[in-house]
Amino acid sequence: MRRADRLFRLVQLLRRSRLVTAQRIATELEVSERTVYRDIRDLSLSGVPVRGEAGVGYALAHGFDLPPMTFNEEEIEALVLGARVVQGYADPALARAADAALAKIEMVLPEGARLRVASTRLLAPRMKPGATAGPLGAVREALRSSRKLELRYRDEKGATSKRTVRPLAIAFWGKIWTLASWCELRRDFRSFRLDRMAEAELAAVFQDEPGKSLDDFIKWVTQRETQEREAAAPRR
Repeated sequence: MRRADRLFRLVQLLRRSRLVTAQRIATELEVSERTVYRDIRDLSLSGVPVRGEAGVGYALAHGFDLPPMTFNEEEIEALVLGARVVQGYADPALARAADAALAKIEMVLPEGARLRVASTRLLAPRMKPGATAGPLGAVREALRSSRKLELRYRDEKGATSKRTVRPLAIAFWGKIWTLASWCELRRDFRSFRLDRMAEAELAAVFQDEPGKSLDDFIKWVTQRETQEREAAAPRR
């Protein structure tokens, strides 16, 4: 269970009872009492009026209720623009998910905020389906399930090759998507443009290994950039 979900359930449990012990909360939420004490402390620090103490029990102050979800103007613009970028540049499944997520957010907003969502004038014109996303859906599934991808890839000169890669992360660069990966053919890190993938099929599950992780990829990129800057620097 995500921590945010657990805290929400904890507040609901406190609302239903006049006094509830840490032991009962721990049983209901399937966590340790130590976790309960930490969550109670964090709720109190965030402004939730929890009454009581360890060893006795806890309750919410009378009349307390969770406020409706609210966002300021810039937060609403960020959410709407983000959803519209996904709708225009991602694969159809992710575009539908962005639309559904935005609709759910609108449902729990106060009326004035809902109107601001509809009237936000930040646009992300849609591209032709799949024009830049390539096999984004398959790549996302490979990332979620830690499965290798078997690619038929076309480089900038049009030459094709077959690769088996470990997907590490996807990056969106405004017009193109790229996949950061460990390439088993080159036995090194490589980035691949999704729009140059003629095929992308899920393969075997893999386990993280030292030297082949996303952190290692970031270090590899950083080192290359440093080396390129040093090579380009004027010699004295």
